[in-house]
Amino acid sequence: MSIIVGYVPTPVGKAALAAAIAEAKLRNEELLIVNSSREGALVDKNTASMDDWNEVDAAVAAAGIESQIIESTYRDDLTEEFLRIASEQDVSLIVIGLRHRTQVGKFIMGSHAQRILLQADRPVLAVKASA
Repeated sequence: MSIIVGYVPTPVGKAALAAAIAEAKLRNEELLIVNSSREGALVDKNTASMDDWNEVDAAVAAAGIESQIIESTYRDDLTEEFLRIASEQDVSLIVIGLRHRTQVGKFIMGSHAQRILLQADRPVLAVKASA
């Protein structure tokens, strides 16, 4: 089996990645690292750059675990795309990062993390970045 982590090049994404690496090492499982961007978007701040991937590769290599990078695109719903990948790969654990949002922000913008927590059919580890 494997562990999947949603990665974005932010402090929250890096915290999720660190937790996912620790879990993969503990469980002796492969780590699937997913970075998704909106289909047709010319610029997406959540898309990892080559420097970001080099940093990820170094962290994974230092932990001595197997990993696979999955770069995907989504048209309408990032949550559905992420959960689809988790289901297709039959992962044992989903790791996501949480960032602080106000109730109004969640209502207006929605919350992918909240939807993953509620809709996932397997365990989810939600991680916050250090203060």
